[in-house]
Amino acid sequence: MSAPATRPVIELRGVTKHYGTGDTAVRAVDGVDLVVQRGDYVAVMGTSGSGKSTLMNIIGCLDVPTRGSYLLDGVDTRRLDERQQAIVRNRKIGFVFQSFNLIPRTSALRNVELPMAYAGVGPAQRQARARAALERVGLAERAHHTPAQLSGGQQQRVAVARAIATEPVLLLADEPTGALDTRTTDELLALFDALNAAGRTVVVITHEPEVAAHARRVLHMRDGRIHSDERVGAP
Repeated sequence: MSAPATRPVIELRGVTKHYGTGDTAVRAVDGVDLVVQRGDYVAVMGTSGSGKSTLMNIIGCLDVPTRGSYLLDGVDTRRLDERQQAIVRNRKIGFVFQSFNLIPRTSALRNVELPMAYAGVGPAQRQARARAALERVGLAERAHHTPAQLSGGQQQRVAVARAIATEPVLLLADEPTGALDTRTTDELLALFDALNAAGRTVVVITHEPEVAAHARRVLHMRDGRIHSDERVGAP
């Protein structure tokens, strides 16, 4: 059954993340409220130490808040143990990282298949979905190439294919253009634009204004809080 169109993909309420105790405690995220609706495209910006990376880890179910609640596609993540969180990450979130995180000496096709293998998808189905995802990012003819045989831009597109092959509710990208040159950055951002236009919910963590300019909504973080929240594109 498909999720209700009105249910937010991300719903943070009073989310706080502290490290340390007493006078030395650091409030990496400090009372954040955030709702991201299905089909939106959000960029989260901020300088080093602003809290944007900690916020990304919470949104990605890689970390848990000290206080507050986080609902991911209606699932209350506070109620999940580590195994359940891993299942939710696998099924509901597609990650794209700056460093690609591809397995060396393994074909692009197998790299894209990997999250589906963890999810228990059968070999025939996951191979078909992996091929379709590679075609979606324009790399169908590179399916049997290893990362070493691909350019940086092609490796990142394989990472995007891996992220979308599981049909997640959220595409979460952490500084996805940091290792790319200008031309391949433009190609990757055009791909994100196309995925969002097709209905994919996208959240990008970035410090680059030219990357944020592709989003419909831009958040600026400062001292662990959302300092500004601006709608810059069509809702």
